[in-house]
Amino acid sequence: MKLRQVPAREGVQWARMGLRMVMAKPLSFMGLFGVVLLGMLVVQILGWIGSLLLWACLPLITLGFMIATRQVVQGSTPSFQVFAAPLRVDRGRTRAMWQLGALYALAMLLVIVVHGWIDDGRMAALQVAATSGKSSPEAIGQLVADPRLQGGLLWFAAAASLLSVPFWHAPALVHWGGHTVAKALFSSTVACWRNKGAFVLYALTGVGAVTAFALVSSLLFALLGAPNLAAVVMMPAVLFFTVVFYASLYFTYAGCFEQAPTPDPATPQETAP
Repeated sequence: MKLRQVPAREGVQWARMGLRMVMAKPLSFMGLFGVVLLGMLVVQILGWIGSLLLWACLPLITLGFMIATRQVVQGSTPSFQVFAAPLRVDRGRTRAMWQLGALYALAMLLVIVVHGWIDDGRMAALQVAATSGKSSPEAIGQLVADPRLQGGLLWFAAAASLLSVPFWHAPALVHWGGHTVAKALFSSTVACWRNKGAFVLYALTGVGAVTAFALVSSLLFALLGAPNLAAVVMMPAVLFFTVVFYASLYFTYAGCFEQAPTPDPATPQETAP
């Protein structure tokens, strides 16, 4: 496994390749994402325990989409088995995947606890005010301008972003590289740092695409005399762009790491990137 350093413009290519993969196999990727959404709805019934389970499964979910993208690159059609494939390998890699999930869940729990301490219920109050229909715009504006609400949002955004760095490539490094948990987290952090220019453009490309779509759709429906339809269209559009994001994760990994051709631990007929 050799760490690569790519030019910043490579980040745009990662996003474009994710879109290309989804357009090549739209039903497959939408189906995979549908399974994830269904699982999210189910675990919500369990309350905070469900949230922990969801966070623990997130490394497995991201790796599943990486495997699916790689299968499309190699000319095959991915199935729902991509989420189970990382657990059908040798015991060491399977144990490392569960350890990654447990670490991520504990880290996210800490982020949420600190957010709750900073926010002190402001976000819940804002949600009630916004959905009840009984609060005036001035009252909602005061809640939005509350320093504790803004501080909590800033903490959550910063902490979640920093937490994603060591876990970004870690599942793939465990699955395809056979790394230990500690080595995978360290290598992922180094790879993201050395290719920070590419990741910045990668993020800006995604945000820019969503923003451009929102502006164009709002303008189009305004011209058609139905501005309210823009919000209706944005919901499936956001889901689509989310699927593109997950489909592009494999290219961020393949772009940052160069691996000698070896049999895939889950599907021996494939070769590593």
